[in-house]
Amino acid sequence: MESIERQKVRILLVDDHPLVRRALRDILEKEPDLQVIAEAGTGQQAVEMTEEHKPDVVIMDISMPVMNGVDATKAIKASNPLTAVLILTVHTDVETIFSILQAGASGYLVKSIFGPEVIHTIRAVMDGDMVLSAEVSQEVLKYALQHGTKPVKHVPTERMSAKGLEVLSLAAKGLSNKEIGAKLGITEATVKSYFVDVFQKLNVRSRTEAIFVGLKTGLLTLDDLD
Repeated sequence: MESIERQKVRILLVDDHPLVRRALRDILEKEPDLQVIAEAGTGQQAVEMTEEHKPDVVIMDISMPVMNGVDATKAIKASNPLTAVLILTVHTDVETIFSILQAGASGYLVKSIFGPEVIHTIRAVMDGDMVLSAEVSQEVLKYALQHGTKPVKHVPTERMSAKGLEVLSLAAKGLSNKEIGAKLGITEATVKSYFVDVFQKLNVRSRTEAIFVGLKTGLLTLDDLD
C-alpha cells in the first residue's frame, strides 16, 4: 500500500522588514512539510492575503504600518477561525502579550529565537497546542502571580467540570494536548473538546489566558505550575 504524503502546512509571513521575511522563508522552506505561500508587509495586507490564500498558519509581527499585529490577528481570527496565528516579535511586555493572546494568537515567540524553535512551534500549533517562548512564559507567570489575589467575579467557575479542571491543571504544568491525553487515557480530540469547554467557562481564547484566569480565581495554585 502506498503511503499517503502528509499535506504541507501552508504559511503566510507577515513582517514589515523584507530581510526578516527572507530569513524566515529560508529557514522554513528547508522543511519538507512546510510551505511559505505568501508574504505581507502590513497588518492590512495580512488580513487581505489570509482571505485570498487561506493559510494554515500566519507568522505575524506586532509593530507594523497601516494595521498592527493585534488588530490584524483579531480580524483574521474573526473571519478565518481555523487559521492559527503565531506571533514572532521583539515585544515581551505583559500588556502586549495578553492583548495578542486575547485576540486569538496560538503562539508567541521573540525574534531572538529562530530556526528549530520556530519550526517546532508551527508544528505544535497545528496540533492544537499553545506555545510561548521562555521569556514570554516568565512574563505571563509574573503578571499572574502579582495579580493573583484579585478575584475575577464574572467567571462562572462553579460550572467547571472536574475533568476540565484536571485538563487545565495539566496544561499549567506545560503538557501538550498529546501528553495530557496520554496521562488521562483519552484522545487528543477529547482533550481539545475539554479545552473548548474550559475556554467558554472562563471566557478566554487561549490556554495561557485560561491558566492566568485560573490563578486569579483560585482554580489553580502555585502547586499546579510545578
